[in-house]
Amino acid sequence: MSDGDFRKIAPSRKKMARPFGALAGRGGAIDRRHFIIAGAVGMMALLASCRGYVAPAAPALRRKKVLLDTDIGSDIDDAIALSYLLAQPRCELLGITTVTGEAVKRAKMASALCRAAGQSGVPIYPGAELPLVAAQRQPQAPQYAALGDWPHEANFPRGEAIEFLRQTIRAHPGEITLLAVGPMTNLALLFRADPEIPYLLKELVMMCGKYGPEPLRGGKTEWNASLDPEATAIVFRNAPALLRSYGLDVTRQVAMTREDVTRRFAADIRLRVVLDFAQVWFARQNEIFFNDPLAAVSVFEPEICGLERGNVSVDLKDGTEKGRTLWQPDAAGRHEVAVTVDPTRFFTAFFDAFSLPAA
Repeated sequence: MSDGDFRKIAPSRKKMARPFGALAGRGGAIDRRHFIIAGAVGMMALLASCRGYVAPAAPALRRKKVLLDTDIGSDIDDAIALSYLLAQPRCELLGITTVTGEAVKRAKMASALCRAAGQSGVPIYPGAELPLVAAQRQPQAPQYAALGDWPHEANFPRGEAIEFLRQTIRAHPGEITLLAVGPMTNLALLFRADPEIPYLLKELVMMCGKYGPEPLRGGKTEWNASLDPEATAIVFRNAPALLRSYGLDVTRQVAMTREDVTRRFAADIRLRVVLDFAQVWFARQNEIFFNDPLAAVSVFEPEICGLERGNVSVDLKDGTEKGRTLWQPDAAGRHEVAVTVDPTRFFTAFFDAFSLPAA
């Protein structure tokens, strides 16, 4: 065959490019990257049609290990925060410790929420009931009266909460987020019992204190910080590598009315338990501030709040301001506090965990 004969029957480069050009659109032949991708997709389709082929497993959802320390049973926001953690697919809740007066009743309430969420295996330990030094100002768990017929555990290990926290954190060094949304008594006892614990945490996240310059209703102190001021001071003094605190000046910007809470929470069994507990709260309040839930959601969505570095000290002088958190901004500071919040983004993230629309 002569060269001329070969040229007559061999397709030109231009003609060969046309099928690829059709894939690429009017712009011409497909580029190398798209050709490789198209080939890979075709190969996967071919393999899928072969007998016995098993597609590679999707990567497992990466979950955060969380320990919750809570005074659930006083304000309703603790129960909301726990329900969120139980609904959040990225949360691996390793255990719950309760703190302040009637800790066992608080543990029963936590158990009811775990049962409703289908997670009855979460360990629950009643913790310290009395502050380190201060007089007890939260001796009861009033929302326990609304526990009613919700199924729950009745018996819990006593006197083991601190050791449970210590052993769990030591078993997972650098992996655990400790979320504290009550008085700091359990944390202070933990840090005293094992001074290395703060540095074995991945992070410590708290709903504690006030950091904004504007005065708020209730004075200059915040409830969690002031119920056990000495404990609060110990926690801030022994801050781990990452301590993040959400103060009342920011958390009070995230609220829902009684009507909205009733309408939205009725759509999910995990929130219907909370709604029952909330009836005690609604006897004296017509709205709920999502103080503790903001800290809980921010464990997974920290960009919801604007954060600032600085140093926190605690006023321990006797008087009406004992337990006040004193904030000093400093780019090289040891602590991080929330200074702004996006409420719309918060509620979207919160209800997403329950697969409910944000409005």
